[in-house]
Amino acid sequence: MQQVAYRYDGTFAGFLTCVYESYVNHEPPAAFLLSGDSLTLWEEREVDADEGKAKRVYARLKRVSPAFQKLIARGFLTCLPNRELDLYTLIRRGLAEGDRVRKDLSDPVMARVNLALTKMWTEWDHLKGFVRFSELDGVLVGEIEPKNRVLPLLAPHFADRFSGEQFILYDRTHREAIFYVNYNWAILPMEEFSMGGAGEEEKAFRDLWRRYFRTISIEGRFNPKCQSTHLPKRYRHVMTEFVTDEEMETAPTGQAMEAYGPGEKNKDMGRAKALNEGGKHHV
Repeated sequence: MQQVAYRYDGTFAGFLTCVYESYVNHEPPAAFLLSGDSLTLWEEREVDADEGKAKRVYARLKRVSPAFQKLIARGFLTCLPNRELDLYTLIRRGLAEGDRVRKDLSDPVMARVNLALTKMWTEWDHLKGFVRFSELDGVLVGEIEPKNRVLPLLAPHFADRFSGEQFILYDRTHREAIFYVNYNWAILPMEEFSMGGAGEEEKAFRDLWRRYFRTISIEGRFNPKCQSTHLPKRYRHVMTEFVTDEEMETAPTGQAMEAYGPGEKNKDMGRAKALNEGGKHHV
């Protein structure tokens, strides 16, 4: 069978459409590319996301097992390099061998995906406690800069926690934001975002929080290494207690991109709508 490089839009529906086309045309993937990626020596196939085809593949994954279906959907949210190829390999094995593939950690592909998922869930758990919101004109606004695409996982948590509020949570890394209003949420792409200036009341509450943070610190037991273990430094530049108001309102985007390998920045920038409309069903 001839291998080809699939060029798609970076969405989960687009990826599943590539899987469908691969099976129908008997053309296994050599690579998955986005519109901004460089050319390869492989023959390319341009694939447009097709919701009908994607739903057929997604339903077929559930027949392997609901847990396997979630594994593929959530694996797509990780920052694992070349995640599409690894997920495609797992899909082929799952369809051929059944759900036992999910528990086979002796398989290097499954082990890589499992490790990436563990790191993603750790980041998700951290961000549930590390996100800082500011009230601006009656709307809670916050920013994060994660390695993984955790907004679809954070959205239900904060929608439940702040069910009576309106809020925006912006992901600087993937250039998208959760918008929550009237008990509904959606994730939409946003190339640029600025929190803007806070009112006097909000600034007063920020100062109170910083003062509380300093006051509860015991100088004689100050232990930066221990603190970094519980609160890694990569989260601090978007946390109220570690930055000034000016830094919060003018901070540049994209700092966490330095943690990505070559080519991963452009690839994840193209995933602005991945699992957006289908996020509530696919995750």
